[in-house]
Amino acid sequence: MNVEFVARGYVLDDKIREYAEDKLGKLSKFLEAPVDVRLTLEQEKHRQIADLHIAHRFGVMQAREETVDMFGSVLQAVEKLEKQARRAKRKHQSKIRRADPPPWNGHEWPLSIVERASLDAGDQPRIIRSTHLQIKPMTIDEAALQLEGSKNDFFVFRDAVTDRVSVLYKRRDENYGLISPEF
Repeated sequence: MNVEFVARGYVLDDKIREYAEDKLGKLSKFLEAPVDVRLTLEQEKHRQIADLHIAHRFGVMQAREETVDMFGSVLQAVEKLEKQARRAKRKHQSKIRRADPPPWNGHEWPLSIVERASLDAGDQPRIIRSTHLQIKPMTIDEAALQLEGSKNDFFVFRDAVTDRVSVLYKRRDENYGLISPEF
């Protein structure tokens, strides 16, 4: 990420540079290289203005924020651009998925929920609810983004690297677990 700082009526010091670079580092997980960033810092009387322009593979994004504190202005501008970057990445990913045909004939994977009492009784398991899950090829990072936006605690996907069906799930300690078969 190439960051260019421009100061207008504001004394640019190392503290604000480090702060801005740290906050901009969060955006790197949503944007693909090469990324060019231009951060313009202005001071007009009591207003501190941060004007942020980012040029990357998906286009150009910009945000302008003004507060009484320069650190607050930079933080709000970066947060605004983070939302834009998330939206751009989701849009790009959905466009790719719509273009790719399913890699196998079974487009869906059945999921059944079995009642616990029916297993203990030794009888035939009784299925309470059954649904079908779409299995799409994607990377583990893309699956993690899908899991964050999902109401489920797991996400089934076809790993784009290994071409195997895998399950990514949320653990109780708020981390993720990955189940992938060995062949």
